[in-house]
Amino acid sequence: MSEVLAASPAAGTDTPVPAASGARQFWRRLRAQRAALVAAAVVALLVLVALAAPLLTALEGQDPTTYHPDLVDSARGGVPIGSFGGAGAHHWLGVEPQTGRDLFARLVYGARVSLGVALAATLIQIAIGVAVGVTAALGNRWVDQLLSRATDIIVSMPLMIMALALLAVVPSSFPRPVLVTLVIGLIAWGNIAKIVRAQTLTLKGLDHVAAARLSGWGTVRIARRELLPGLAAPVITYAALLVPANISVEAALSFLGVGVKPPTPSWGQMLTAADVWYQAAPQYLMLPAGALFVTVVALTVLGDGVRTALDPRAASRLRIGTGRRRESGTDAGPGPGAQTATPPGEARKESTA
Repeated sequence: MSEVLAASPAAGTDTPVPAASGARQFWRRLRAQRAALVAAAVVALLVLVALAAPLLTALEGQDPTTYHPDLVDSARGGVPIGSFGGAGAHHWLGVEPQTGRDLFARLVYGARVSLGVALAATLIQIAIGVAVGVTAALGNRWVDQLLSRATDIIVSMPLMIMALALLAVVPSSFPRPVLVTLVIGLIAWGNIAKIVRAQTLTLKGLDHVAAARLSGWGTVRIARRELLPGLAAPVITYAALLVPANISVEAALSFLGVGVKPPTPSWGQMLTAADVWYQAAPQYLMLPAGALFVTVVALTVLGDGVRTALDPRAASRLRIGTGRRRESGTDAGPGPGAQTATPPGEARKESTA
């Protein structure tokens, strides 16, 4: 019912031509943003590295858990032997202080944990937030009040404090990446629920939703066919911004010692172990910190680009600029109150007449 094709007549003919689909418009607007394209390429490269971590470490001939005590100087407290932290043909980025574990292997496997936890937690947040927001908007007054107050409680909870408390009491035998994913996903869904509820209340008043209701459609069918497509843009936009935030939360929890536990590598856990080695082995700190910084910045820029591309007013805003105003002012004729200059000869003839 809501699938309407906008058509316009082609030049020189009376045949209507369907307008570009929403997906084509989205890709066209996204391609117009160079920063978003660069960020998307960086994110794609990071995901590819995370997925190909076993292959990359096999090419290097190392793994993230094997100790190499012969590559560290025990007399100096475990500093890697050699320049650049022991980097070489067998250890591309050097080795970890004290343990001698390969840094490249731990970095690429840490990308799997950090990105995997962030993406899975985002999916949980989106699923719970959309379900609660749509139910609150379509339910009766009591359901709306109950779910809205529950959402307010979730939003008011400090994420880090709640996560620290929950992670501290759960037995260590529980898989830590799964636990961190569940904790982040089950605590931080309040904001998306509020956004979805407000957007659903707006969509309820549109004509195609009212027509579907008058046609006898049930609430579930209306939500699936008429409301969820309209919620796609704000949900995708918010999800793109949630991923970098969840990466930062996972890194902070691992840095505080309650997140992913050794020997499983994680960027936040590597930062925790590297805080005392920034002078003797600076690459041990700079590599995970740089990877975390690049990932968060790329995802943030990509999320902002997705938001702009999904905004139907973005194209009109991009067309407004000083250059076009200057061109329009140059092409336009004189205004109603403007005076035109008269050549001296013409002025003399008029005065003589």
